[in-house]
Amino acid sequence: MTEIIIDENEYWEKRTLCSDESCIGVIGPDGKCKECGKVYAGDLPAGHDTSSVQTVTSEEQKPVSSADAHCDDDWDKRVLCSDGACIGVIGPDGKCKECGKPLQ
Repeated sequence: MTEIIIDENEYWEKRTLCSDESCIGVIGPDGKCKECGKVYAGDLPAGHDTSSVQTVTSEEQKPVSSADAHCDDDWDKRVLCSDGACIGVIGPDGKCKECGKPLQ
């Protein structure tokens, strides 16, 4: 068995999660999500490095365009991977974009 040692200086407890609740990313020092790239909505929590951060309030966020609405339609039509442990979706080739498993 391998012992896992956690560094007390690790940032795990100090990270700021993306304000988009459907995203799994964290906010970087630039104030943007490292996963989806969205600017953090609202005020960043105390202790977050804000040296180069410009936050956006919900009123300042851009309105949803018809292109964004089209993406929502695609979201509803997606086919999830047949492997229950995978987070991927089936691509146009009939294989999971994440793990490569075919739709069964």
